[in-house]
Amino acid sequence: MLKRKVINIDRDKCNGCGLCVSSCHEGAIQVIDGKARLVSETYCDGLGACLGHCPQDAITIEEREAAAFTGPAPARHHHHEGACPGSKIMNFAKHGRGLTGTRPESGSELGNWPIQISLVPPHAPYLNGSDLLIAADCVPFAYADFHSEILRGKVLLAGCPKLDDIDKYSGKIRAILKDNDIKSVTYAHMEVPCCSGLIGVIEEAIEASGKKVPFTKVVIGIKGDRLV
Repeated sequence: MLKRKVINIDRDKCNGCGLCVSSCHEGAIQVIDGKARLVSETYCDGLGACLGHCPQDAITIEEREAAAFTGPAPARHHHHEGACPGSKIMNFAKHGRGLTGTRPESGSELGNWPIQISLVPPHAPYLNGSDLLIAADCVPFAYADFHSEILRGKVLLAGCPKLDDIDKYSGKIRAILKDNDIKSVTYAHMEVPCCSGLIGVIEEAIEASGKKVPFTKVVIGIKGDRLV
């Protein structure tokens, strides 16, 4: 056997979300019994396209003796059936591109899934060409007109700047801006100080992308009024 790079999946860290399955173009990974597994090292090219899509940091690259890379897995193995249904990429906006679901006739303006920053892969098709809304988790609860005034016509990413890992958010937002044509970015957050932590992250990501992306900030008061 030759010595080459292949992925290693830490089963203790893996939560079975399945994002690595959709990011592996070789079909080398499947979710089996609730955990991601390398189907065969012969299908793994060792380039690590799946690394940046794992919210648990459960995937690493290691150099070891392994069978030679033979190319993508056969079609019957190259599927995403094992991925967590809750993380399935969907675009169901009324006028979205490549509709993959049915949008309910309700007051909701949500047009994409998933929405959590940690779960949205940078290659999600609904990101390219979108007006991006990054919203702190509390905003939709505090502001009654969130859907009609803030979310309408935008792709939503949600998260908590206080409780979540800001460093991971930084990498994800940078990748999204770098890999997609984002028309604008809006950040909706609460008036509390901890909620403003993402402002600098977004500004740095826009600067790092080298693109001129309009950035708007929306501030909601803790009593539900719109301050900015």
